[in-house]
Amino acid sequence: MNKRILIVDDEEDLSMMLKRFFEWNHYDVSIAENGLQAIEKAGNQPDLILLDINMPDLDGIEVCRRIRDFVSCPILFLTARVEDADKLRGFAAGGDDYIVKPFSIDELGARVDAHLRREERRQRNRVRTKFDDNFIIDYTAKEVWFKGELLPLLPREFEIVELLSSYPGQLFSKERIFEHIWDVDSDADVNVIMEHISKIRSKFAKAGCKPYIRTVWGSGYKWEK
Repeated sequence: MNKRILIVDDEEDLSMMLKRFFEWNHYDVSIAENGLQAIEKAGNQPDLILLDINMPDLDGIEVCRRIRDFVSCPILFLTARVEDADKLRGFAAGGDDYIVKPFSIDELGARVDAHLRREERRQRNRVRTKFDDNFIIDYTAKEVWFKGELLPLLPREFEIVELLSSYPGQLFSKERIFEHIWDVDSDADVNVIMEHISKIRSKFAKAGCKPYIRTVWGSGYKWEK
């Protein structure tokens, strides 16, 4: 079955060029012309989303934030320029990568391919692990349960839990976590990890379970055994 890509961009010429390119490379492609269409079409659960940031009415960052509650696929932002602050906003909203316009379409194709292969690797060899009688991580379904209740983790939050819990007791620096989760250069962007871990802890505390993620000051984080 062909992989499904959703292209979200208000530039019709660019969207059609990308559509032709990816269809030529055996992807099924759908197009959204604005943020509201993107939210609607994201409900079809594409395998990857190419999302323009600079759209009128509803920009790509806000679209990403709204769909991350129900979409777990890679989201790659398309943008004319990107500053470090913009990267932080985008990654915090749930984005996976940035593609700066103008771009090489062959490079774009290669990066899309790489993200999809990475997602496939994540789907293989997953198990359901019980850490105690009440706390369970389902790596296949990408879910965390406590006392029979599903904890509402966003996709990137789950990936941090997944990484740390897979290596209990092992120390991970912010840079290492960032590079593992986002697969991009971590310079000036690693603070987004602190924000995500803070949200994870808040959700754990609200559910009544122990924190599990321990801070090693000046070094990073580890999953308590």
